[in-house]
Amino acid sequence: MTRLMLGRTLERICKGVLLLCLLHFLIMMILYFDVYSQRFDLFSRFNNGRNGSRNNVSGTGSGHHYYYYNLSRPNATFASYLATGEQLVQSMQPENNQTPSPKPLPPCPENPPGLVGRLLIEFSSQMTMERVQKENPNVTEGGRYTPPDCRPRWKVAIIIPFRHRENHLKYWLHYLHPILRRQKIDYGIYIINQLGEETFNRAKLLNVGYTEALKEAEYDCFIFSDVDLIPMDDRNLYHCYDQPRHFAIAMDKFGFRLPYAGYFGGVSGLSKKQFLKINGFPNEYWGWGGEDDDIYNRITLNGMKVSRPDVRIGRYRMIKHERDKHNEPNPQRFNKIQNTKNTMKKDGISSLTYKVVEVKKYPLYTNISVEIGKPPPRPVKG
Repeated sequence: MTRLMLGRTLERICKGVLLLCLLHFLIMMILYFDVYSQRFDLFSRFNNGRNGSRNNVSGTGSGHHYYYYNLSRPNATFASYLATGEQLVQSMQPENNQTPSPKPLPPCPENPPGLVGRLLIEFSSQMTMERVQKENPNVTEGGRYTPPDCRPRWKVAIIIPFRHRENHLKYWLHYLHPILRRQKIDYGIYIINQLGEETFNRAKLLNVGYTEALKEAEYDCFIFSDVDLIPMDDRNLYHCYDQPRHFAIAMDKFGFRLPYAGYFGGVSGLSKKQFLKINGFPNEYWGWGGEDDDIYNRITLNGMKVSRPDVRIGRYRMIKHERDKHNEPNPQRFNKIQNTKNTMKKDGISSLTYKVVEVKKYPLYTNISVEIGKPPPRPVKG
C-alpha cells in the first residue's frame, strides 16, 4: 500500500515537471518570435496589410509592401533595425530609387475667396515701419511675396515713383501688403527714388522701375502707383488684363468720379507686351502733369483701349499733402500731349538713360536710388 501511494505520488510529480517544462518551452518560443520576428521577416510575410495598430514605418499604397516594426523594446530605434541586415535596408528603398514628386499647385482663383470688399482707410493713427513689418511676416526681403497654396496667374512688379515721401510710404505698405496677399498675387515692390533736387520726372522714374524690376525677375505685369493713393476695396485686383488697366478711377480728391474720359493717372497697369507696344512712357515730362495723358494717347494710338473696374470698386483715398518742391506744373505739357503721335516712337523705353546709385533691399520693399538727369533749358519766350 505504501509502495502504491509512493508510486502515484512520483507519477504526479513527473507529470507536473513535464507540464512545467512544456509551459517553459512555450513561453521561450513566444518570446523568441516576438523579439526576432522582424529580423527573420516571418510575421511580415503573413500579416501584410493587417495589424493596423502597429507602427507603420513604411508604406506606399496598393500593390506595395507595408513594413511594421516593434519599437517597444528599450532603446530600440528605427536605425537599429536597419543595421540588422543589408537585405532589410534594401527592402526599404523606394522602387527605382525615385523620390515622390511634389503635387503641383492648382492655379489661383480669378476671384480669391479671402477678399473682404470695402475697406476702412484712415491716416490719423501713427504708423511705423516696425509695426508694418510685424504685420507682414510672410513678405520676404525686398518686398517679395508668392502665395504658398496656389499658382499665381501673373508675376507683378509694383513700381512707385518716389522722393521725400517716407511717411506716405508707411501707410501705403501698411494697407497694400495685406490687400495684395489676399488677392493671391506673386509680387515685388520697387520704390524708384529720384536723387537730388532737380525737377521731378514721374514717367521717367516709371520707365526706370520697369527696367530694373526685370533685372530681378521675369515679371509679366507692371502696376505703376503713386505712393499717396490707397484702394478702398480689395476687389480692385492688382494684376494685368487684356487691355491696359486704369485702377484709380474714383478718388476722393475728385468726389469719387472720373475727372475726364481720358484720365489715366494715379494707379495703372500694363502687361509687358502692352508696355513695349507703346514704347513705355515718355521721358521728357519734367514737373507735374501731362505724362498720364500722353500715356493714354499712346494706348489709343496703338489700337488698344483702357479698361477700368466698376466705379464702386475703383475708389481710392489720397493722403493729403502739400505740393512737392521742384515738382511745379509743367508749362509745356499741353503742347507735348498734342504731339504724342510724333514723339512716342523716339521718346520712351527705347531712349531711356539713367544711372543707378544704390539698390537696397528692405524687409518690405526694394529701394532703387537713381540719377535721371535734369530737364533741358526752356526756350526763351519771344
